[in-house]
Amino acid sequence: MKAAAARRRAQAEAAKALALFGAPKDVEPSQALLDLVHWTAGEVEYWREQVRALAEQDPAALTWGKTREKTGGQDVGDTYEAKPHVAYVMLYAAQDRLAQYATAALKAGVEERRVRLAESQGSLVADVIRRILDALGLDERQRELVPQVVPAQLRLLAGGEQ
Repeated sequence: MKAAAARRRAQAEAAKALALFGAPKDVEPSQALLDLVHWTAGEVEYWREQVRALAEQDPAALTWGKTREKTGGQDVGDTYEAKPHVAYVMLYAAQDRLAQYATAALKAGVEERRVRLAESQGSLVADVIRRILDALGLDERQRELVPQVVPAQLRLLAGGEQ
């Protein structure tokens, strides 16, 4: 009876969490795929560090360890078996998800869209610069400096070196 009540409370809490975290959200599908790729890449890095630390501390722990601890009853005691450590399992699961998300993003042409967007933005910037320079009424000597000055400043803006 107490177990059933506890189960009902847990289900009610889960339903409340779903309502909180499962609400619909407007999202651009290609950006959602990229977000999943980035998030999962971070998860892979985290689990890789956990596995690396475990391997440095005790290499055997990756494939051998305690899988059960029982304190009462006839089968009391610890059970040890050859089984991948949970960090190792989580790493491979995260790597599989990352590969799936990256594949989906590539199939959806996410990178191509990003390149087209960057090209479009570049054209807009070039048009604005051209209009500004035309409006300034530069003399011939000043116009000759434009191909050197403008690209150098744009590289600085983009975070490159001059």
